[in-house]
Amino acid sequence: MNLSRRQLFQAGGGLTLAALLAACGGNDNGAVTVVSGPPRPGGTLRVGALGRPGAIVRDPHGSQANESDYLILSLQFDTLTVPGAETITAPRLATAWQGSEDLRTWRFTLASGATFHDGRPVTAADVVYSLRRLRNTPAGASRLPGIRPENITADGAGTVVLVSDYPNAELPQLTRLTTFVIPDGTTDAGIESASGTGPFKLDWFRGGNARLVRNENWHGGQVYLDAIEVSIFESPQAMATALLAGQIDLASNVGAVAARTAKSRKDIQTIQRKNDMAMPIVMRTAAGSPFADARVREALRLSVDRPAMVAQVLSGYGTIGNDILGTGDPSYDRAITQRTRDIAKAKTLLAEAGFDTGKTYRLYTTEDIAGLAESATLFATQVRESGISIDVVKQESGTFWDNTWQKADLYTTYWGTNDSVLFFASKTMLSDSGQNESAWNDPEFDAAYRAAVATADPAARTDLLHQLQRIQHTRSGYLLWGMADGIDLATTPVQGLPTLPGYGRVQLERTWLAT
Repeated sequence: MNLSRRQLFQAGGGLTLAALLAACGGNDNGAVTVVSGPPRPGGTLRVGALGRPGAIVRDPHGSQANESDYLILSLQFDTLTVPGAETITAPRLATAWQGSEDLRTWRFTLASGATFHDGRPVTAADVVYSLRRLRNTPAGASRLPGIRPENITADGAGTVVLVSDYPNAELPQLTRLTTFVIPDGTTDAGIESASGTGPFKLDWFRGGNARLVRNENWHGGQVYLDAIEVSIFESPQAMATALLAGQIDLASNVGAVAARTAKSRKDIQTIQRKNDMAMPIVMRTAAGSPFADARVREALRLSVDRPAMVAQVLSGYGTIGNDILGTGDPSYDRAITQRTRDIAKAKTLLAEAGFDTGKTYRLYTTEDIAGLAESATLFATQVRESGISIDVVKQESGTFWDNTWQKADLYTTYWGTNDSVLFFASKTMLSDSGQNESAWNDPEFDAAYRAAVATADPAARTDLLHQLQRIQHTRSGYLLWGMADGIDLATTPVQGLPTLPGYGRVQLERTWLAT
């Protein structure tokens, strides 16, 4: 499973959990409980995070399928930039960046006084080593697209230079998610051995569980908590049950069922991150696929009852999608007409395309996140009205990601980074993308992407991004029926929890305990 998939944070819940929560008293609106007064330093936050012991990865540049691993790494290691509340890209280990006039060369200025946990100062050589190491991983080309290892260099001790193969106005976005920095020359990069620069230092790590203590010298300012203890859970239900039993203070991504029923609990607060996760259905566009004809893909998109999907699959904790990935982007084009259900038109398109409605087609899914398999089942029921027969095939996680993802003609997928249209374009839709989920090859789309990233003027770039989205909306291999909200549950003393989606939600350095 590719590292970029790590941005897909799990959601879930179950009937047993619903019954447990509903049995107790409540917070009527499920909102975050705010305690007045300044943040209070001290205390240990006990966090539950999803993961499977068999999928544990300790390398900050490795393939991370567990949210628990990614949380631990994000506390221990800094990336160059992070998602921001006001902007797509905000400073972290890099405090500033500047592109050249041709938008190919970008210079990143490192935070003054930043040090590793062992006391060594952070230098540009450390960042160069880390980014080259990241780029040389099997998925490196998709992690840092357009940036070859030899084009990552240092200019003195405090500046890192990245040279892109093509003009890229959005290159700083590429440094937000996985550019964890370790010391130059590190040979053992396991989290127990490698020194980080993050707000917390590793105290111990055992079987996916960890304890991290405050980094008193963190370059990013004051860290309030004394320590964070991370416990790994294999299911949202088990994690939420542990919260109810007082074993943890924060349950990450417990999902819509828990959010709905937690409204009756006065001792539990709900943190809701709007539009946190995309849950599209992928239709393979390559020749030989039954969905290669754009008319067939449009027919499937027209066969879906999106409000019903959001209501039934997400329990209303989400919004309908319009088949464009990147709904949180400031350049998201809301002028594009929302696609609605039209069974008559869908049937006409299928007939024009000569689609064989006498066959049964397989839709592959996995139960990695609650709601994913349910969305496949409801989708199969809905498209039956257009004359399309679909058999839903549920696969174990490893089988799905190893054998089905990027290979099957029809399957579900999910992404937890929704704030950038260009992110998805570069990762999943360019003809040469390493994670081209639908095998889409559209020269006009490729050209629109290159033009957009090569344009410095924001207004002109927005126009090009709108063109990019119109192409995607019309003929891509995605059917994005809805965006799921991210849901955390926490006890009332927990304050200052992040509300940003994706990587932003693991930034716990400003979290504090009221009692």
